[in-house]
Amino acid sequence: MEIFLKVLLIIFSVGLIAAVLLQKGKSAGLSGAISGGAEHLFGKTKARGMELFLNRLTMGLAAGFFILTIIVAFVTK
Repeated sequence: MEIFLKVLLIIFSVGLIAAVLLQKGKSAGLSGAISGGAEHLFGKTKARGMELFLNRLTMGLAAGFFILTIIVAFVTK
């Protein structure tokens, strides 16, 4: 059981890294850091198509990664 959970954790971590690297940058430079973060925070830009899929995939993999990390920590203790 412990080995299965660790292998699953590695799969989730590699998938999360790949999903983050596949996403396009929202903004570049100093002006993008100031205004782009506010637009993303307040939802002025809507994700569509592949971008929406990658956003949801990243959120799902991140949630799974954190849950699996906690489970593995308790199982191996």
